[in-house]
Amino acid sequence: MMKSILYRRLTTLILMTASILAIDSLLIAQSEWKPADNPLMTQWAADVDPGAPLPEYPRPQFVRKNWQNLNGLWDYAVTDENAAKPVTWTGKILVPYAFESALSGVAGRLEQNQDLWYQRSFKIPASWNQQRVILHFGAVDYKTTVYVNNQPVGSHEGGYDPFSFDITDQLKTSGAQTLTVQVNDKTNYDGKPRGKQTLWPQGIMYTPTSGIWQTVWLEPVANVSVEDFKLIPDIDNDSLKVNIEARGNASGAKVSLKARNGRQTVGTAEGKMGKDITLNIKNPVLWTPDNPHLYDLDIEISQAGKVTDKVQSYFAMRKIELGTDNGRPALLLNGKNVFQFGPLDQGFWPDGIYTAPTDEALKNDIEMMKKFGFNMVRKHIKVEPARWYYYTDKLGLMVWQDMPSANSYRRQDHPQPPVDEAAYERELRAMVDNLYNHPSIIMWVIFNESQGQHKTEHLVSVVRSLDPSRLINEASGGGHRGTGDVRDMHSYPPPNCPKPFENQALVCGEYGGIGLRVPGHMWQQQGNWGYTEINTGTDLENLYASFANMVKKFKDERGMCAAVYTQITDVEIETNGLLTYDRKLKTDSPEWIAGANRFEWEGPTYTPIVDTSEKESKTWQYTTIRPQDNWFTRDFDDSSWTAGEGGFGTRETPNIGRLGTTWSTSDIWLRRTFTLPNLSKKELAQLKIRDYHDEDVEIYINGVLAYQAERWVTGYEVKDLTDEARAALIPGGQNVFAVHCRQTGGGQYVDVGLGIDNPNR
Repeated sequence: MMKSILYRRLTTLILMTASILAIDSLLIAQSEWKPADNPLMTQWAADVDPGAPLPEYPRPQFVRKNWQNLNGLWDYAVTDENAAKPVTWTGKILVPYAFESALSGVAGRLEQNQDLWYQRSFKIPASWNQQRVILHFGAVDYKTTVYVNNQPVGSHEGGYDPFSFDITDQLKTSGAQTLTVQVNDKTNYDGKPRGKQTLWPQGIMYTPTSGIWQTVWLEPVANVSVEDFKLIPDIDNDSLKVNIEARGNASGAKVSLKARNGRQTVGTAEGKMGKDITLNIKNPVLWTPDNPHLYDLDIEISQAGKVTDKVQSYFAMRKIELGTDNGRPALLLNGKNVFQFGPLDQGFWPDGIYTAPTDEALKNDIEMMKKFGFNMVRKHIKVEPARWYYYTDKLGLMVWQDMPSANSYRRQDHPQPPVDEAAYERELRAMVDNLYNHPSIIMWVIFNESQGQHKTEHLVSVVRSLDPSRLINEASGGGHRGTGDVRDMHSYPPPNCPKPFENQALVCGEYGGIGLRVPGHMWQQQGNWGYTEINTGTDLENLYASFANMVKKFKDERGMCAAVYTQITDVEIETNGLLTYDRKLKTDSPEWIAGANRFEWEGPTYTPIVDTSEKESKTWQYTTIRPQDNWFTRDFDDSSWTAGEGGFGTRETPNIGRLGTTWSTSDIWLRRTFTLPNLSKKELAQLKIRDYHDEDVEIYINGVLAYQAERWVTGYEVKDLTDEARAALIPGGQNVFAVHCRQTGGGQYVDVGLGIDNPNR
């Protein structure tokens, strides 16, 4: 009895001591770290624990029980490139948030001729003795050299793929161990894959990520253990093929597999390392976005009658293929033509850049995509941490996985380095290999918009050989060679459909970009943009539904198989997300968006009152010589201008209406008199501009500014009039359109009309 009491008191004392030490550790961490100043933060930034940031197990599809998270506060310093390890350290950085991010506590800038250094200490649990110790990095951008106790253990190049080192031989027998990491990142200067990163953020390019940006962790493994494995579902034969790659001398080792549906065992099999092992799954439940069913998989390795390793995993039974439907190429999921509708997802965060503040934040993005009714997402020229794909697997989103671009959009005054083709292929292979087992990934996208596009046919064949089970998009919006499974065009703002091509499914890989500025939730207050601009959440819903109905028309009439809306969130100065950059809703009714994505809403109907030249050319007075300053007023005398048929532009401009008059100069001014019918008050309130402008346009009605916009569109759009212009209209009388369009490069076209827009809500 006395021993029991003493034991309980001793246990309580130990727990109290541990709690006090944990609190002390947290207080120390909090005193050494705070987020750097930043224009915008997410709500999850406040949940970041500097004592244990991102504490979740980093690899949900390859789980062992024992592991140690090395995230937290590390020492850091910046030196000249190839300089010796620093003697003194600049301060603390919170790993795994990138050097440039606010959550790192630094928000620095790494130049191409500098090295970023990290250092921390750690201890190895005594229970890990007699095992190999593996050091894992989720991702480090870009060139990484790792030292343990000042001894080099290895190097790695690549900003997006996980890598690991066996550090057992560099460890001391006891006490604190020292881990040092050296990073060089030549963003913009080396032609290597970098996605949307740039040293000069602007337009559609954003703040770069340098250094450690995913979890760093340790795990002990036996001398004979699982190095890697590949899961290949076969729904035609109700089976799963598993191939285990061994670490160590696996001679005579046995692999035991158990597939479970909850607690129920649905399949078992045994085999050898390095050989295909088939698990029969009777009457499998197939994975779909509506029913993302996952099976558990237990992997056990034994040698000489002794279990040496246990791994927990999961898999899904699903099949994706290029087939036909009604004689047209189609993307078939489990043998069915499922239209794929999803957002473009850049994967940037205002406070963490490439790294979500918390796991809950990471999951929230995918939950919001589901709430908006999407069944697919295009992960845009970025690779995410393994937990992101775990949530797309678990919650049910098909993934188009882009390869991060090399030579993404360049700065005009900065010479573009040649693409490092060897690095591109190496990292492409690594991406396919590392993400192979995730059932949600159904397509690999090799190039985006011709950025650094090279050796297309070769790289398609490389990916096909690595993974014959998935679809390949050779070039989303880029140069097509006829080698992939889809023909993918980009169209802004309204969607469009490619022309039919033999043995390729038709998809619109990007469209939309409806820009809505939300004060208090923007990266900066001025200079924000979207591909088209609206003023309210209701306007967003209406225009979104209008675009969705265009998608449906392409689906029904031309057999288009998928569409990707730009985009799920704002990113820096881009305000064309369904969510703000800090992940706040822009619409009060996500269900309206979901309904549009399910093609349940008819959307607005447009009735022309003043026709455009889409179907029949209309006559305007025009000039390409700068007129007098009062050219836009109602009573201006335009009799000296030339009469010409609309629309005005060049024939190579896409999606135009009638080309009545060629316009190829920098500016054009147009005037047109029209009679407005006697409309009801409701009809007057529903009047909107319908126009196509490439590029900048300003439209006046009776001398009052009705609409203006910068940049170009790629099709006709319906736009709000200003309240002042609506008030200036003369029902039953003569009215005057006055239009100025400015062109700087590329295609050009302008045409304007007026009509009633009924939202049908």
